[in-house]
Amino acid sequence: MRRTACAIVSLALLATPALAAPGDRSERLLAELSNAGSPPGYEEPVRAIMVRELKPITDKIGYDGLGSVIAQSGSSGPRIMLDVHMDELGGMIRRVTPDGYMTMQMLGGWLDQALPGQRWIIIGANGPVHAVTGIRDAHLVPATSDERNKVVSRDNVFLDVGAKDAAGVAALGVSPGDPVIPDSTFLAMPNGRYVGKAWDDRAGCAVVIEAMRRLRASGHPNQLFIAATVQEEMGMRGAQPAAEAIKPDIAIAIEGGLTSDNPPKQNAEETQGRLGAGPGMFLFDGSALPSRRMVRFVDDTARAKGIPLQHDLIAGYGEDTAPIQKSGTGVPTVNLVVPVRYTHVHNGIMDRADFDGMVDLVVALIQKLDAPTVAKLRDYTPAP
Repeated sequence: MRRTACAIVSLALLATPALAAPGDRSERLLAELSNAGSPPGYEEPVRAIMVRELKPITDKIGYDGLGSVIAQSGSSGPRIMLDVHMDELGGMIRRVTPDGYMTMQMLGGWLDQALPGQRWIIIGANGPVHAVTGIRDAHLVPATSDERNKVVSRDNVFLDVGAKDAAGVAALGVSPGDPVIPDSTFLAMPNGRYVGKAWDDRAGCAVVIEAMRRLRASGHPNQLFIAATVQEEMGMRGAQPAAEAIKPDIAIAIEGGLTSDNPPKQNAEETQGRLGAGPGMFLFDGSALPSRRMVRFVDDTARAKGIPLQHDLIAGYGEDTAPIQKSGTGVPTVNLVVPVRYTHVHNGIMDRADFDGMVDLVVALIQKLDAPTVAKLRDYTPAP
């Protein structure tokens, strides 16, 4: 892809709307991370935020060959990997039609019904370009037509930047291969809830930054590696190279979870998470089984600290612990989640209390992961 410094700088400016500054430090961080545009393969804006925030509170920062950020804190003790991913669902310009419309290659697990009638931002060579996905006008669809009840296929969704023809698109600096992100701005809602895009996994990115601030002050008995990975939404591509570089003894992923408390009510067999009921832990997902010992360790730690902890099992879900647990000679892993209402769409909602509870839990877990504890978690010798 052709890319210029202008495009990155312009996107950064665009991603911070001229609104009143949000509340405290965590809220400002969540707003900045949510507003930043980083689809798979174009994680530069979020990478810059992660490096800026982690550099003063870690000992060393490096990168693997795919662009994941690996920050280290501590030089002795067991090797603990704390994983989040920087990318979000997005798209890529596939082709430009002669009359100035564009088709999209979707990146990540979109539902077709989430695509029409939305605003988007194309990250073009000359900077961000605003676009909309059109939909057939309701006045033109007969009242008796089945079309009124059908989902528009992604193959029939076109981006419109207001251009008159293909030359007009080219003049805007847009061409095939350019990344596309949802156009959605952070907003603080009543009752300590936040609406924004990409809580999967910008909530996790903010958790590790805030947890690391506290761990920097309190100390911890291990070598802590924070891995901010790329291309998770494209089949967890970034986690394995990061894990191979870190060679962890134990790994914990922090993700955006799901909820069942919004209408229409979800089947309890599909998900059981609730917004505002505390951080969560997956006992099963479609990509990985957690270490049972890690599950008990998290349960015991949360109980001892008085942190409410939700359990969930999600069949249609994939996350970074899948490749991490298969790296090297095998790694005990567990996936922790900040519950999110409405994921993989333009606007999701998270609860600040769930976020704060996750920060508390991560700090408590890392502080307890000393050499004897990690050795016990990794010891599969049968009892005599």
